[in-house]
Amino acid sequence: MTVIEPTTRPRPRERVLAAAARLFLRDGIHAVGVDKLAIEAEVSKRSIYQHFDGKDAIVAEMLSEYGPRVVASYFDTDDTLSPRERVLHVYDALHAAAEASDFYGCPFVNVATELRDRDHPAAVVAQGFKLQLTDFFERQALAAGAAAPHVLGVQLTLLFDGASASAALCGGTPLAAKLAAETLFDAAVRQGSPRP
Repeated sequence: MTVIEPTTRPRPRERVLAAAARLFLRDGIHAVGVDKLAIEAEVSKRSIYQHFDGKDAIVAEMLSEYGPRVVASYFDTDDTLSPRERVLHVYDALHAAAEASDFYGCPFVNVATELRDRDHPAAVVAQGFKLQLTDFFERQALAAGAAAPHVLGVQLTLLFDGASASAALCGGTPLAAKLAAETLFDAAVRQGSPRP
């Protein structure tokens, strides 16, 4: 006789955050009200307000919960890869993500742009995740001996954001984004190399 284990249904708070990630990233923050969120999460509005102070708190917590998964998909921590390969992996991962039908661009840039308030709790969370990307690029640049590692980190982040926006608009990412990352990285490393 086969015993079927009962599946545990996620708790209301988890369901709200999962629904928020689906709806806010697909439809935008302003297009989704608490009523729609409650229906999608299959919880009452009362339950939402028992777990969250309001919609702003939901957006910020959703990004805090969702963000690490997004960031982890771009960072390859394989010790056998060179710093250059780790940087280029970010653009390969962006290309793979952009080929999915549910890719709407960088969630952090999208949220911050839609909110238009740098001090909004969700915008602060988004800024933190963008800084992680810049810091990652900067660490790779430093490890490779690049000139001005922080500048290169910022340049690679700007390139990533532009490629992400292009992918959201056009689907897929152009090979030009990865080629530009290669060019920027290699030029910075050449400038940082000691002259003979």
